[in-house]
Amino acid sequence: MEVKQRQRLFLSLFFFLSGFCFTSWTSRIPTIKTAFDLNEAELGTILLCMPISSLLGLPLSGWLVSRYDSRVPMTWGFIALAISIVGVGLAHSTLLLVLAISLIAFSFRILNISLNTQAIQLQKLYDKKINGAFHGLWSTGGIAGLLVSTFLVAMDVPMSLHLAGVALITLAATFYGREFVLRNDRATSGNRLVLGKPDPYIVYLGLLVFFAAICEGGMFDWSGVFFKEVVGVEVFTWGYLFFMICMALSRFATDKIVDSIGMARTYIYSSVLIFAGILLAVFFPSFYPSLLGFGLVGLGTAAVVPMTFTLAGQSKKYSPGMAISIIATYSIAGLLIGPPLIGYLAHAFNLRLSFVTFAVSGLMLIPMSQLFFRYRRVSESSEVR
Repeated sequence: MEVKQRQRLFLSLFFFLSGFCFTSWTSRIPTIKTAFDLNEAELGTILLCMPISSLLGLPLSGWLVSRYDSRVPMTWGFIALAISIVGVGLAHSTLLLVLAISLIAFSFRILNISLNTQAIQLQKLYDKKINGAFHGLWSTGGIAGLLVSTFLVAMDVPMSLHLAGVALITLAATFYGREFVLRNDRATSGNRLVLGKPDPYIVYLGLLVFFAAICEGGMFDWSGVFFKEVVGVEVFTWGYLFFMICMALSRFATDKIVDSIGMARTYIYSSVLIFAGILLAVFFPSFYPSLLGFGLVGLGTAAVVPMTFTLAGQSKKYSPGMAISIIATYSIAGLLIGPPLIGYLAHAFNLRLSFVTFAVSGLMLIPMSQLFFRYRRVSESSEVR
């Protein structure tokens, strides 16, 4: 097997594994809510520790990107993730739960930057776009994690046993596959955060990820609770599962869609799908309309992150790793605001109406994307002159 093909294969494995771990624990949020007897506001407050922890990891993630090949922080990120997932399953107090969830968020911050840096650098070795397929594999891993979780929830398997198994799989795959991913990808320039006037190129991309993160993170954290408490389904992972299936299918097609209609139109169509899907679930909160609505949201959110990270890799001011690190901070801000806000709105009003927040955020992708592409056209015209 050619070296770059082997690197693509094992990087695909790690994207899959990351998605598998993510949904394995987030699908258990309703279980955590019940076990600790939390109301929506209390759950929202606990979930707030995730973006805060991730923000605290910004200086370290930027330093790791500039100091090491991306495979090094990727390896340690998966090790920390395995430890934290076990911690969630074994936590017997709110303090231990918060510490474990905080470590999960910190781990995913490191993985988000290292995996996407690998993907962008590896894509340069190919004559076609492959970044969307990596994110499709992340979603596919998420589907696999949800299918396993759905089965284990139906079989009444304890959360501690479930998450311990996930951690063991993560460690085994990490120690085996880390030797086969891309090496020597540390950028020699653009690794320092430049303080001063914000770079509009990065700011617009950051805002796109910010609004997408509110929608995507909210679905990750609250879809199970929505199906359990609003739709009234005993196996509460159905909505989350269908959301992930539609996201995965769309992400595998993202590269071809972008080549066909362009990124600008793809952002617009993504926005419309998110808006329509949320409103369908809100106004018709029964099983099949909500399932269809969540599926539309999955289709809509799918392309936003791969497109935006690809554009980040084209920054003329920062290296791909540093650009992704900065933009990921906007994503974390979206996670900081979105899921906890839903918890507080749900507690003050009701969970169904609080989901309108996601519809408004999805709609914001249209003006933000238009501003970005307008800025890029003006910048390119100025350079030609």
